[in-house]
Amino acid sequence: MKLVTLDCIPGGQAGALLDSGDYVNFARAAEQGTAEVLLPARLKDILNAGAEGLDIVRGLLARINALEPDACETLRKRGAILPSDTALLAPLPDPNLIVSVGQGYRSHVAEMKHKPPSEPHGFLKSPTALTGHESEITLPSQAPDFVDFEGEICVVIGKTCHNISEDEAMDYVAGYMVTNDVSARDAVPEIGKASTTAEARTAWDHVHMDKQFPGFSPMGPVMVTADEIADPNNLDLTTKVNGEVMQQANTSDFIFPLARVISYFSNWYMLKPGDIISTGTPGGVGYGRDPKVLVRPGDVVEVEASGIGTLRNRFVAAS
Repeated sequence: MKLVTLDCIPGGQAGALLDSGDYVNFARAAEQGTAEVLLPARLKDILNAGAEGLDIVRGLLARINALEPDACETLRKRGAILPSDTALLAPLPDPNLIVSVGQGYRSHVAEMKHKPPSEPHGFLKSPTALTGHESEITLPSQAPDFVDFEGEICVVIGKTCHNISEDEAMDYVAGYMVTNDVSARDAVPEIGKASTTAEARTAWDHVHMDKQFPGFSPMGPVMVTADEIADPNNLDLTTKVNGEVMQQANTSDFIFPLARVISYFSNWYMLKPGDIISTGTPGGVGYGRDPKVLVRPGDVVEVEASGIGTLRNRFVAAS
């Protein structure tokens, strides 16, 4: 299933992509007298209901996909079926936690001239940076000339877990999304200039803060459920800027397989349904190029992952 959050009321409502390419709003399409009316309005809460919640969604989708045209038209008139150009929020616009892997791919470590890490590492990203597919992202006035793209695949947690093993880690995955870990790079040169541990720490903190601007975590357009992805460690990932391919990789280039990453972060964090782990970016980022390719007003960045979909956002100048 390809699940979404429809931008139809404040905070959005859960829905899904239909076989027709349209979207269904669960709350408006629910059949009275059935368990469908019990589906929560938020995707995070549906995930929190576990396998039972997702099974209800599967039944609803099977029913709607099988409807005759006249019945579909009736649902369209009451806003239960919405057109393919309906505005979307991030699939999970209200996670408790976003953990981002800092060095996830061998190719990215090589282009940034770093040594591969001996264990996963990362940083937290603010949920206030989230935005959705096709939304505009404002280049921050604090660093308008240093903004870079980082196409990534996200893991969505489906069950509460803490301190789990690698062998069981994938059992806690609800699905996958696409993101662009947008990053201002103005502080990156300060790392190389640091002559003390304190200076290096300050520079690294600044680098991570430069990923927190509003809109710097676009995600979507959908969350694909885990049962539709046979091997998340073998997915193609492509990032384009204005139609030109900048990043092209396969997740087989991960330094650490997803099970290791999930298990590692669960050592500290209590991961809950709807929480997100962004798995790092491959080589080809704008800052790693010579000459550098940084985002300018009007640029359109697309991130596509096989089996998941394409996330598209346009960047605009600060007003």
